[in-house]
Amino acid sequence: MAAGRDEAGGPGQKNQGAAGQAPSFPRVDEPGLSSQEVTRRQADGRVNVTEEGSSRSLWQIIRTNVFTLFNAIILGAMVVVLLTGQWKDAVFGLVIIINTGIGIATELKAKSTLDRLSILVASDYYVHREGADLPVAHDAIVMDDLLWIRSGDQVPADVSIVRSYGLELDESMLTGESRTVRKGEGDQAYSGSTAVSGMALTRVTAVGARSYAAKLTAKAKVYKKVHSDLNDGINTILKVMTVVVVPLCILLIFTQMRSVGGFHEALADGSWRQAVVSAVAGVVGMIPEGLVLLTSLNFALAAIRLARKNTLVQQMESVETLARVDALNLDKTGTITDGGIVFDDLIPIRPDSPAPVSDRTLTAPGDLSGGGRSGGGDPEGGALEQALVDVCAEGDPNATGRAILQGLAGTRPSDLVLARLPFSSARKWSAIVHKGGRAWYFGAPEILMAPQSGRHPRVEQEVERLADGGHRVLMLASLDLPTGTRVDDGWFTEHGTLPGDLEPLALIACSEHIREDAAPTLAWFREQGVRCRVISGDNPATVAAIAGKVGLTGEAKPRSMDARRLPEDIGELSKVLEDVDVLGRVLPDQKKAIVQALHLSGHTVAMTGDGVNDSLALKEADLGIAMGNAAPATKAVAQLVLIDSKFSHLPDVVARGRQVMANMERVAGLFLVKTVYSALISLGVVLSGIPFPYLPRHITYIGALTIGMPAFFLALAPNTRRYEPGFLRRVVAFALPGGIATALAVLAAAWSLPSLMGWRVALAGDLEALRSVCAIVLFFMGVMVLARVASPLRSWRGVLVLVFAAAGVIGALIPFVADFFAISLPEGRALGLTGAFVLLGAVLMILAGLLLPALTGRAVSKRPPSVPDGRQPAA
Repeated sequence: MAAGRDEAGGPGQKNQGAAGQAPSFPRVDEPGLSSQEVTRRQADGRVNVTEEGSSRSLWQIIRTNVFTLFNAIILGAMVVVLLTGQWKDAVFGLVIIINTGIGIATELKAKSTLDRLSILVASDYYVHREGADLPVAHDAIVMDDLLWIRSGDQVPADVSIVRSYGLELDESMLTGESRTVRKGEGDQAYSGSTAVSGMALTRVTAVGARSYAAKLTAKAKVYKKVHSDLNDGINTILKVMTVVVVPLCILLIFTQMRSVGGFHEALADGSWRQAVVSAVAGVVGMIPEGLVLLTSLNFALAAIRLARKNTLVQQMESVETLARVDALNLDKTGTITDGGIVFDDLIPIRPDSPAPVSDRTLTAPGDLSGGGRSGGGDPEGGALEQALVDVCAEGDPNATGRAILQGLAGTRPSDLVLARLPFSSARKWSAIVHKGGRAWYFGAPEILMAPQSGRHPRVEQEVERLADGGHRVLMLASLDLPTGTRVDDGWFTEHGTLPGDLEPLALIACSEHIREDAAPTLAWFREQGVRCRVISGDNPATVAAIAGKVGLTGEAKPRSMDARRLPEDIGELSKVLEDVDVLGRVLPDQKKAIVQALHLSGHTVAMTGDGVNDSLALKEADLGIAMGNAAPATKAVAQLVLIDSKFSHLPDVVARGRQVMANMERVAGLFLVKTVYSALISLGVVLSGIPFPYLPRHITYIGALTIGMPAFFLALAPNTRRYEPGFLRRVVAFALPGGIATALAVLAAAWSLPSLMGWRVALAGDLEALRSVCAIVLFFMGVMVLARVASPLRSWRGVLVLVFAAAGVIGALIPFVADFFAISLPEGRALGLTGAFVLLGAVLMILAGLLLPALTGRAVSKRPPSVPDGRQPAA
């Protein structure tokens, strides 16, 4: 609540005042633990500390990244080559070290972030020790402490209620039920629940690992792999290749042994080494090792870039979810508005006059006359102000109550309150009973007047007029209790329902401060094809007015709806939501249902929030986004936290996810071409019994210049295309034409060159010449595939292709490079035949691109599966 009570004591506010003074608390009869008792409990380990960090130890992270299927395949091939003594052909194994290092570093960064999670969400608590109320950290709470639980606190340990001052808890983190639970003396409250209103003095009954807090924190820290279409696709390729590689490797070794004269001669003269190396060349080419490396690298770069934007992502795979988002549900307070509330006016209602409720024109938030005080010569004005102060001080814990108390400066809460019912977001009203026998109710006008709908039409019109102007409107109403009514602090426990004969006495107009970054941020999402909806617990007309001011739907007027009219059936709800931009009076369980309904319509949903009532929806959404100043429970369930609570970071977050995923899909097609042609060439070698047409070092050189290094630059290019599932299907369809054409061109050269040139492949010199020609054909086919992936070539992409094509040619002319990678340029007739086979490959690539769709009955993409740049909005 916004203000403490006077010297007599009463519930204090959660946040400290401007001067930093501690909040005031009611008097406590018992002194609490002494310093010696606290010290003994600390020595015994009865402290609210859990020793576990994140759910993964350093050894688990290393083991997971080292012992992978990919590493096993590449390491096995590298060991085999090293056993032959041909170390130059084993350089492909360096990718294991690089990829594993990036994976370990990325997960260690995630572990560090997760270990800091409890620090990010921790806040100070107040305990009563030695007769004084002292602030302590979460970890300093000990067993048997007298602990104050205030509105907004996440209960840090299991406690028993000693005395309740209207405490209501949200136990949805424990039970899944969004209904708030009122707690009284002797009741238990478990860690992980959150105080949504009131306060209480409690006694700690369980701390540390024995409490629910430890279990909830452990759940929040669990390193659970997010489903990734990209990783699933890569793993599928690796699994298929594993099934293919083992028998094909055996067949290749057998074939290569025969090509050098058989096992007996190969073992006798040592030519078995060359046969094994040739077999490995086929195996290594089929594994998209660069794709695995580039994926790890891109996720790591995304993490670094997002961290620079004060955005915390628990798992890098979440960027894929960011890329797919097409529906963004925004919580108004804390996202569009900054949570700041200004009390504008107290407007007495004149029930006996035919004139309007108020003769004052209220135009825009923050531009109202009255100086924050009302009543004037109205004899009821002072009483209304006093009643409003009392009900706010006793029951309303949110920013509205604080703003009202600040607006009515100089008026102090009275000591005449006999009973109180604190405000809750689910109920949307609060109440007190004065000693004079009058009950005062304060809350949403449509809620307070619901039992007597239609009896006060002018009041309803005034509420609508104020709300349409973007004001937050509340009502003060009263009820005279029968003479002799016995009232105590638990009166509302028995009389907590809303009476049907309340007398409306005043309207309270407040306004919210809109974030400066809200309008441009929403404009960006509109341009990118992301449908934004505002989901709020406030009056729908008020929310719609604010949404209109920030351009939620551009120049069109936002379509609003009261959530109380929403259908309960999820299917019907999904249809209704297609025509709604703003929802008001939304309950916590409805926010969750809204996310479920959007899922039913096929949307990928992101949800922002900062309150406890948003936690269920954040858990249900594909991507839960919490503000840095959000409630601890909200940040605990969110996948992404905007540390500085700036809504303007979201476009960069979404754009970064789209860039990574769209570009990774683009370059994945490039890597998969190598897998296709390597498998087909290996199969052709097995069937025809010829020597393998190139060495492992050839594929390392060619792959680096036509796939690996260009892919890195392409993966960093701007790209805002919204990602959609189906990664593997699209990249396979793209890779087949280039892979088939490349394999046929290389096999044609390997099959025909010996007869055309009179080479005897049994001779080392002729075999080396044949492999050099085949490697050159393979290189230029790789350049053509690269040009296809990088298209259109009118921009820097064309320069990129030319640079790496030139690098390959120049490298072959440098003696050291040519010697290391065993490349020799052909001369004379061999040079002409090499050009002919390259031309043949180009023709085959065109034909494969044209004929393959007709043969397979599917639309095989003629272009890369991603939009080439970031200028095009999502479809």
